This record gives sequence, C-alpha cells and structure tokens, in this order.
Amino acid sequence: MARILIIDDEEKIRTLLARILGLEDFDVITVSNLKAATKRLELDDIDVVVCDVKLPDGSGVDFSKLVKNKYPATEVILLTAFGNIPDGVQAIKNGAFDYITKGDDNNKIIPLVYKAAEKVKLNRHVLQLEKQLGNQQSFDTIVGDSKSLKLAIDSAKKVATTDATVLLTGETGTGKEVFAQAIHNASLRNKQNFIAVNCSAFSKELLENELFGHKAGAFTGAVKDAKGIFEEANNGTVFLDEIGEMPLDLQAKLLRVLESGEFLKVGDTKPIKVNVRIIAATNRNLQQEIDAANFREDLFYRIAVFQISLPSLRDRVADIPALAQFFLSKFSVKSSKHIALISAEYMEALQKHNWKGNIRELRNIIERSVILTDGSELLLESLPLDFIVNSASTKDNDLSEFSMANIEKQHIQKILKFTKGNKAEAARLMEIGIATLYRKIEEYQL
Repeated sequence: MARILIIDDEEKIRTLLARILGLEDFDVITVSNLKAATKRLELDDIDVVVCDVKLPDGSGVDFSKLVKNKYPATEVILLTAFGNIPDGVQAIKNGAFDYITKGDDNNKIIPLVYKAAEKVKLNRHVLQLEKQLGNQQSFDTIVGDSKSLKLAIDSAKKVATTDATVLLTGETGTGKEVFAQAIHNASLRNKQNFIAVNCSAFSKELLENELFGHKAGAFTGAVKDAKGIFEEANNGTVFLDEIGEMPLDLQAKLLRVLESGEFLKVGDTKPIKVNVRIIAATNRNLQQEIDAANFREDLFYRIAVFQISLPSLRDRVADIPALAQFFLSKFSVKSSKHIALISAEYMEALQKHNWKGNIRELRNIIERSVILTDGSELLLESLPLDFIVNSASTKDNDLSEFSMANIEKQHIQKILKFTKGNKAEAARLMEIGIATLYRKIEEYQL
C-alpha cells in the first residue's frame, strides 16, 4: 500500500483528494503548506507527493526539486489551477512525475498516482539492490533466466564453496567479473578481500609491481616497501581478468604462487608466503595461445582446474527484456527521470542486434537512450542509427513486402524519423543528395 502526501492550502481540495485516493486503498496524509510537508517527509516514508503549485509558503515547482534531491525514490505530481507551459517544463526538469491542471485533468489523478506508485516501487527496489550490491555481488542478483546462464550459475555455485582455482571464459562484456565476485561472496573467504586486476591494463613492469609489490630501493622512486595485490588479498581472492594478456615471465611467477603459495617482491630475495584463491578470466582461446607460444601450458592446467564458459548475449536473447528493464530502472533513478516503459519497436531492435559487446554494450545503449529520452518510454529513435536500419530491414517476415522499392521507402521513413524530419541530415546519413531525397519523398508520398 503506497503512502501518499497531499499538499494543498484549500481544505476542500485536500479532503476530496484524500477521499478519492483513500477509496483506492492508498495510505493518505494531508497537509496545508510546505513546512508541514517537509516535516512529514522526514518522519514518514512517503511514496508519492501530490502538491499544489501555488502555496502560502512557496512554490510546488521548486519544492519538487528539493524532494527529488533528498528523496530520489519519491515521485511528485504537481497540481495547478492555471496551467502554463513554462511551469510545466520546469516541473519536469526538476524531476516531477507529472504536471496536471485541476478540474480539467481530474480523471487522470487516480491512474497517475498508480503509475507513480509503481515507479516508486521500482525505484526503491533498484536503490536497495545497488546498496546491497556495491561489491557484494551474489548469484541471486545476476539477471536472466535463460538455460545457458542457469547452467553457468549452477556450475559457479558448486565450485564457490571449494578453494579450487576457476577459469572464466567468454566474450568481452559477458559479466566475468560479476561471476568472480559472486563466487568469492559465496565462498568461505567472503569476509576477506576480493581484489580484481585487469592484466591488459598495465605494462609488464607495472603489472609485476601491482601484483607482487616492491622493496625499498628496487627502482628509482621506490622509497619504501610496498605491498602488491597478492599480499593485500592474503586469505581472500584475487581476480585476474584478461589473464591471456599476461607476459610470459610473469606467468612463471604466477605459477609459483599457485604451486607453493610464495612469491618474491620486486627487488627482494626473501619469499613471501600467502594463501589466496585465484579466479582468472579471458576472452582469448588459451589453447591457441599455448600453440602460438604466448601462454604457458603448465599454467593453463593450474588455472583451469574448473572452467566456466559464460554465454554471449546472442545466446541468451530471451534475457534481453529483463536486462533492459533492469538497466532502465537503474539509469532512470540515476538521472532523476521517470522512464518506466520500453516500446515494442525498441525491444524488437534490441533482440535483433548482434551484441558484439554483450551485456556491457547493452548497458551503454540503455544509458544513452535514457539520456536522450524526454518522455516516459524508450522509443526506437533513441537508439543508434545501425539499430534503426537493422530493425527496418527485418521488420516484416512477409517476403512479398520486400521489393527493393518497399525496402527503400521503409529505410527513408526510419531515417527521417531518426532525424526528426531534418532532411539535410537524413540525406547526409544516407549519403545521397538532398534533391534525390526530395524526389524519393515525393515518389513514395512520405
């Protein structure tokens, strides 16, 4: 049951709204000014604020911004006796859920409050999830129900409670670090450090120093001893991402850690003993790297005690709607927008895309769309051009509809929609002359 705070200085309006919303089983609180409203927001968990624009002690438009800044999950619906466009625009910019006129829009208030309450429920779920997650990724927070994903999760759960070294394989962006964190958090080492390092992000010398640390005087600028990742993660877990990029001589030092639990700091002669679990990941075919003499075969067998292959997004298309909705909720809250819906055309385009960047690419696409969207729904035109073109070219399965002229007509329509009618921009994107475009528009009666 959502809790609604009504703010209006007219007692008849407060009473009427309280009765209407109370009959819908909402928990309703009423106040007559912003000072009282501020106190109720501090005392109660308010889901939706229904606020008059003009109040004795301030503006509801300004108040909506204060509410969204302090209580980002709470939604604000503004009511005004005399609607005007500038106030409405500013209200939406301030994060208000909607802006309606008293009297004219009375029939909208109940469905609007329901929508706002549903958005709040989603907002709070995402905020709670992010708070729980941080670095505390668990198997329960991995989004998706596809068979290939469930097989990977089941395997990871089984190995998590052991101390076995794990090798995660799969394309870039498939969520290997998420799996590594989940394995660590389900293990007996979960109270200890989990430290991740991307082996492709450092030169050989920097990576060696990052992993193993150094003694004072080992090189210019080394004025004191420094711990490396293995020492910092003692009794915990080290995640070595992109291990296929690790130089061969460092592979030998890593092999020693796996075999004896010992390593030498840079510039030191006395070995240091550690107890760490290693989870490694790669998007390379390590067997091919072994054949090319780029990776040690003995190290491969030590890190690949238990292999888990993570499916690409192309192999789990059924999970795209759930993932898209998850990222939409996350970025809507982050940007203080109330975008709760994804159009059918938009979702269809997502499901037809090749996703070379996998989940990471999907995350970036949704974030981009949220930034570009001003309404309450993600629409096709907020996607990059290649999504729109691919969607247009595969929209209809009826082959009789796919004459060259029809394909060209659909393509031009989509590009014009993408450019919001800007013909010069459309011509530039299609690499044709503006005169040609005008002729096509006339020919197809667009």
